[in-house]
Order: sequence, then structure tokens, then C-alpha cells
Amino acid sequence: MTLGLAFLVVLLVAAAAGGIAYVRALRLRQDGRLHSLPIYHGVYTVLWVLAPALIVLAVWTPMRTRLVNQAVLSSPEGKALPDFEMQRTAILDEARQIAHKEIVAGFNPESTTIAPRIAEAESRYGGIGGIAAILIALGSAGILFMRKRDRQFRARTAVEKWMSAILLLASLIAIFTTLGIVLSLLFESLRFFKLVPLTDFLFGLSWSPQMAIRADQAGSSGAFGSIPLFWGTIFIGAIIAMIVAIPLGLMSAIYLTQYAAPRVRSVVKPLLEILAGVPTVVYGYFAALTLAPAIRDLGVALGVESASSESALAAGLVMGVMIIPFVSSMADDSIAAVPGAMRDGSLALGATRSETIRKVLLPAALPGVVGGILLAVSRAIGETMIVVMAAGLAANFTANPFASVTTVTVQIVQLLTGDQEFDSAKTLAAFALGLVLFLITLALNLVALTVVRRYREAYE
Repeated sequence: MTLGLAFLVVLLVAAAAGGIAYVRALRLRQDGRLHSLPIYHGVYTVLWVLAPALIVLAVWTPMRTRLVNQAVLSSPEGKALPDFEMQRTAILDEARQIAHKEIVAGFNPESTTIAPRIAEAESRYGGIGGIAAILIALGSAGILFMRKRDRQFRARTAVEKWMSAILLLASLIAIFTTLGIVLSLLFESLRFFKLVPLTDFLFGLSWSPQMAIRADQAGSSGAFGSIPLFWGTIFIGAIIAMIVAIPLGLMSAIYLTQYAAPRVRSVVKPLLEILAGVPTVVYGYFAALTLAPAIRDLGVALGVESASSESALAAGLVMGVMIIPFVSSMADDSIAAVPGAMRDGSLALGATRSETIRKVLLPAALPGVVGGILLAVSRAIGETMIVVMAAGLAANFTANPFASVTTVTVQIVQLLTGDQEFDSAKTLAAFALGLVLFLITLALNLVALTVVRRYREAYE
């Protein structure tokens, strides 16, 4: 029995128990007044039957994987596997794919021999966990039915407590996930800073993470100055892209809310928001095949000798077009939410429409506008595909928009792609870059919240 089949059986048991509880509550209701509706009695029973069984399945699933690996490695076929851990893990992964019938044969011949052992162990331990979960579900249902319910049982209150606990659990999962991400970045970054000084990383002007892995291997000693990467990120995502996105997005929002006819707005606004749904690889193709050559030719015509077919300007312009909907939609909603009395009062006092927009509507809608700009900056900073295809991979510390630059996210992908050794400074540098980028984004959020709070107090 697989854990998936056990889960379905548990669901059926819970549904049957809930149905029986619902029917019993209906009978109690016919005999006299019932405190809670019958549906609450059914939901209460379903929750009590499901919760223990699901906890067992959630705990058993990671344990089963460990038990299966131990059983396979203790078998004669498992003992014959290589001692090198990475090679042994690769063989086990291939054997697991063969056992699941995802592939026919693996690259390593040992995986075909190990696959029957994995299938047998997974079936055995899956059956143990599944049967345990089903028995617990049946036991929970039996205990509930043995307890006599009277008409005054507050099933609705109990269900609401259950729902509050579920909502709290969902919130805690989000919080602990964020905490886990931060801690994983922090621990791996500390390992990196034991190999590379913090000052060299934060203030270095050269980025070349190639290092010799063995003592007898020729290679570079590595340079981990992150300033060119963060400058490229700011130059493309926070300067060039914002120069395009903020004016166009804000003016689009002003036109759609204050000047456009309802019929025009109903057509233009959806078309503008379509830009947010276009895959980034499409923008990357457009930047690399159409815009980048045109910008290179423009640079050559202007006498820029370093004009390249991969440039910060090409990536920044296309990225700015991509994030226009983020600025426009937030600004649109914020301007539309300003009370009409403020606009009408300004017009009644003799202000023109443009003066009303500049001096009344935009200051009142500033919190939403700042939020949209912040969302756009965060989206631009995290973009990778457009930069790879249009800006290149060279870590250049330059303000020349016609030159090739790279960003933090592109380098993180480069460092973590392929077979890497996670004890080397080259790979650990990706976590340090992610941690610093996280701190920069957090600082931007704090600044934006301060601005929003200040102006919100002024206009409430």
C-alpha cells in the first residue's frame, strides 16, 4: 500500500464518519432543540478523524525515505555500491526513478540492480505507515462515536476553534519558512566569510570566483568583490528600468483615472496589464534579438567604441517595459481610492485639473504609488532571464550603459548551476550574495514603510 492510497482511504473514513455524525445530529434535532447545526457536528467529526492520521502520514513520510535508504544500503547490492557519497547518492536517485518507472535504465549499471530493492522497501514501509494512519483514523472515529453527544454540545464553537488553530498553523508555516530561508542563508554565508574576508567581499572591485579545487590543479585564487554585481543590479533594475517604468506607469495611471473615457479605460487597462503576464524569456528574446543590436548600432553611430551587443541599456529598457503594469496598477488603484470630495473641492476652489492632480490627488495617493514603485523595484532586482540574454555575464564596474554588466541573481544562478562542491568559496559565495541582497531589499521596504506612514498620517 502506498501513502497516497492510504491518504485516500483516510479521507473516505473521515467523510463516512462525518456523514454518520451529520445524520445522528439530524435525528437529535428532530427530537428537540439542537445547539449547533448538524453540519457543524459533521465537520467536527471529520476534523477529529483527519488530524491524527494526517500527522502520522506527515511524520512518517520523511522517516520512510530514511528507512528505505538504510534497508537498501544494508542489502548485498547496497554494500557493493561505491564508497564515494556523491556517486552513491546519484546511483540511488537513478534506482529510485527506475523503481517509480520514470526512466527505463540509468547511467550507472548498479542502479538497475538496486531498483527492485528500493521498490520492495518503499512498498513495505509505505504499507506500515499507511496501515498505521488508517487504524488511527478508524480509532478516532470509534472514540468519537462511543462518546455520547447531547443536544447542547457546542459543535460550532469547537469547529471555530479548529479553524482558528488551522489559520494559526498556516501563519506559523509562513513565518517559519521565512525564518528557515534567512537562517540557511546566514549559516552558509558565515561559512563563506570564514574563507573570504568580509571586507574583501563588501568592498572589493573585482569579481572572479574561479578557484583551484585541488592543490595540484592550476587555477585562479578567486576574487570575490561584490561591488560590480550590486552596481549592475542597481544600474539595470533600479536606475534604467525605473527611468522607464515610473514615468510611463504613473502617467498611464493618471490618464486612465482622470482623462480617459470609460470605454477607452475598459480597453486600455487590460491591454496594459497583459505586459505583466508575458514570460520573461519572451522579453529576453526581444531584448537580445531586436533591441540590443539596435542599441549597439546607436552606440557605434555616437562614437562609443565600447558599444556591445550585450548592454545594460538593452536589459534595463526591456525590464522597464515589463514592470510598467506594477507601477500603473498600484498607482491607478491608489488614485481611484482618493475621496472624490478632495478632487471636487480643489476644482471648486478654482484649481485646474492638472493642478488638482499634482497638488491633491498624487500626494493623497502617495502611499499606494510608493508601494507600486517598491514592488516594481523588487521585481526588477530579482529578474534573471532578461539580464542573461541581453546584458551578459561580465562583472564590469562601469556607468557606461552600452557596456556589458551582470547582476547578483545571474551570478547566483551561475554559481549554483551544475555539479558543485558546497565546501568551496565559489559555491558558498552564492549564499553570501543572497543574504546581502535580502538585507538590501529589507532596507528598501523599511524606507518605503517610513515614507508611507509619514504621508498617510498627513492625509488621514
